[in-house]
Amino acid sequence: MNGAIIFESVKRVFLREEITAHNKHLAEAASIAGVKNYGVFTNYGYRGLYGGLTMQDIHRIKKLKMSQQILDHMGSEELAANLFRATQTDAKIRRENIKGEAMANQTHFEVGKKVRQTVREIGGTMPEQLPVSDGINKAKTRIKKLSISTKKLG
Repeated sequence: MNGAIIFESVKRVFLREEITAHNKHLAEAASIAGVKNYGVFTNYGYRGLYGGLTMQDIHRIKKLKMSQQILDHMGSEELAANLFRATQTDAKIRRENIKGEAMANQTHFEVGKKVRQTVREIGGTMPEQLPVSDGINKAKTRIKKLSISTKKLG
């Protein structure tokens, strides 16, 4: 199997697990700030990072079914941008003791927008233009198959 594909799979699985963990911290910070509708809060972050696109827009553009998790179909570059958005929003809400749903939503939007601006400034590809990856479970299967075949060789 192609080493680059395996390396990308390992990065994706690692980053996807990190996002899962950090989204829990972000949800807690949002709740403490007074967020009642986490779906709306999440969309504010996506809108900032994806140039105004909502989760529904991203699904449509990337031709994903509504039942498919966007994060499960991102490559490592897009996952890393979303991880940065999540960790920095969590930190800012806590550090600045942001209160109120509207302020928390606006903070998530602004952090996402700053991450997007940084990607643009360094000449990166905007996240909505990055290719869709196969499901994260397929990446896990590739890694597992490599692990099994390596054990057979050893």
